[in-house]
Amino acid sequence: MKRFAYAASCLLSAVCCLAGERVFVTNERAGTVSVIENDRVVATFHAGARPRGIVLSPDHKKLLVASSHMKNTITKDRDSVRVFDAETLKEIRRFDCGTDPEGIAVTGDGRMAIVSNEDAGTATIIDTASGKSVSVVTGTEPEGVAVHGTTALVTGETSSTITKIDLAKKRVEANFFVDARPRAVTFTRNGARAYASAEVAGTINVIDVMNGSVQAKIRLGPRDHPVGVALSKDERQLYAATGRGNSVAVIDTKTNRVTATIPVGQRPWGLGLSGDGKRLYVANGLSNDVSVIDTTALRVVATIRTGDGPWGIAIR
Repeated sequence: MKRFAYAASCLLSAVCCLAGERVFVTNERAGTVSVIENDRVVATFHAGARPRGIVLSPDHKKLLVASSHMKNTITKDRDSVRVFDAETLKEIRRFDCGTDPEGIAVTGDGRMAIVSNEDAGTATIIDTASGKSVSVVTGTEPEGVAVHGTTALVTGETSSTITKIDLAKKRVEANFFVDARPRAVTFTRNGARAYASAEVAGTINVIDVMNGSVQAKIRLGPRDHPVGVALSKDERQLYAATGRGNSVAVIDTKTNRVTATIPVGQRPWGLGLSGDGKRLYVANGLSNDVSVIDTTALRVVATIRTGDGPWGIAIR
């Protein structure tokens, strides 16, 4: 019996090692989240009528999903942030927010979640312990959310603005203009700079966070309409999903020049980088799959079928 138990333990350990990272993908049109391990979908669970933004808590135990219900009169569900156990995939809590939640981020200590409310034109700051929240006015149709320390940046799609929020004081610190239709935004590790995609303009805006100004504009290809952005682990490269360009652009952050273009599926949207930075996951919203890019070889090494309308990615 002891020998059997030991063998079973070894087998379980081997399976866990093989499983590696767990990738969560929101499927906007299907209303589900796909769970990927070893380059295949191992589970799918319901996450509201229109799940988009997705993020893990800092301890990776909880998964937070911005869940819009489009004024669902049948189930009486409300727009909310749904919280799931990242291991069991069971829903454990819901937070109220504004109408049509889209982007979401959490603070480094996990005490606050910030969600953009597209229809409401607000961002809701949620105390994850008490569930209490405060909403502040942002630009029109807010989408992308990024957090560094006590500062949050929220993109305003149709106002072509970024709203800088002081999370400690729970108030707007500044609004500033960027190129047309900003979508996603990400901070550098030290929080001094941020990169925001501008879909209509076809550019990436390099932002001086302290001054709330655009330092530089990186122009992509003529067919590129950037959406999701992600920085490499060493911050030497920025990856940008090009939307209608059906590719991922690789940008040298020192020269602000595109150094490679990697074809992926149709309408790439959200991006997620593996823990070691060696694999980039790309949610392709029209081909309903995820492309996996080897960031060293700069090529797609796997394509994984998901649900309808993959949008956001979080990696455990």
